[in-house]
Amino acid sequence: MKWPTHGSNPQFLYEALHLQMPESVIDFSANINPLGPPTIVKDRWNELLPLVSDYPDPTAERLTGLLAKKEGVRNEQILVGNGGAELISLVGRLLTGKKVLIVQPAFSEYEEACRVNQCEVRYHLMDVESWELRLNELLVNLREVDAVFLCNPNNPTGMFFPKQTIELLARECAKYETFLIVDEAFYDFIEGYESTVSCLQHGGNMIILRSMTKMFSIPGIRLGYLIANEALLAKIRLSKPHWSVNAIAMKVGEWCLSESDYVEQTIQLINQEREKLQSFYREQEFSYSPSTVNFYLLKDTKVSDQFPFFRFLMEKGMIPRHTMNFPGLDGKWLRLAVKGPTEHERLLEVMSEWRKVDS
Repeated sequence: MKWPTHGSNPQFLYEALHLQMPESVIDFSANINPLGPPTIVKDRWNELLPLVSDYPDPTAERLTGLLAKKEGVRNEQILVGNGGAELISLVGRLLTGKKVLIVQPAFSEYEEACRVNQCEVRYHLMDVESWELRLNELLVNLREVDAVFLCNPNNPTGMFFPKQTIELLARECAKYETFLIVDEAFYDFIEGYESTVSCLQHGGNMIILRSMTKMFSIPGIRLGYLIANEALLAKIRLSKPHWSVNAIAMKVGEWCLSESDYVEQTIQLINQEREKLQSFYREQEFSYSPSTVNFYLLKDTKVSDQFPFFRFLMEKGMIPRHTMNFPGLDGKWLRLAVKGPTEHERLLEVMSEWRKVDS
């Protein structure tokens, strides 16, 4: 079976499974803010139409300045891109032909971007039973490679590694002139997040990846940014196409940066709903990852093969993300997004039905 490589677009998953897609479905495979886009985006949408008749600013100067101010860095340390996919592709180009270590399980596009650019790819596997990074072994392994990818918060587990861990990795990577790429696509879902931007001072080879599409529920508008030192970012910028970020995305990004109350409301909702789900899972003997963000791993501890559970959810219109293409997971877990109360009410109904079938 050829599994879809990403969440969302559930019709492809139903096709792969040869299942009829129910009329009513809830897509738990995409980790997008359940509140939808901020009100400012909805209310001012008509202001975007005039932007389509002219070329966008190829430097994204205004958005870059706002991001630099927010992060406390110089404009030259920010590169705005067409979502995380473009930015990861640019990093892959920077690493052409190098030895790359990916902390797994992780977002599949790191490996795809590296292999396209003739990199030698190695894995450092987290322990998904004890949920440990196995940091000491990672520190040893990074000495033998040119670059390390770390997804933090980790996708798909939802685990978050504290700033002290990133500082340690940054210092060690600096010793060996190893690139450290930290993907923080979901950092803004972390309550009390402590910025890792100061870790850039430990060496010139650290890159921080950020996405704006997850928190602000705008995946159809591709938008993200890189933070790094000026010299490194100048090299990356050489490979970036002109006008890759459209004018609508830039303007929406500017609006979203003012939405601090929306971000706080989101964090409160996610924490509340995640705890509700975890309480049910503990009671019903499901196992889940110690997530601190808007998605988590789940498996039924009463069965060894998770595929029947996965198929049951699909038949009921509850669409999880498979983990067949996550090294270290290999389909033994399912990943689900944290959504709102209405969606979870239906999800838990279906989970209860599965428990009756399973027992």
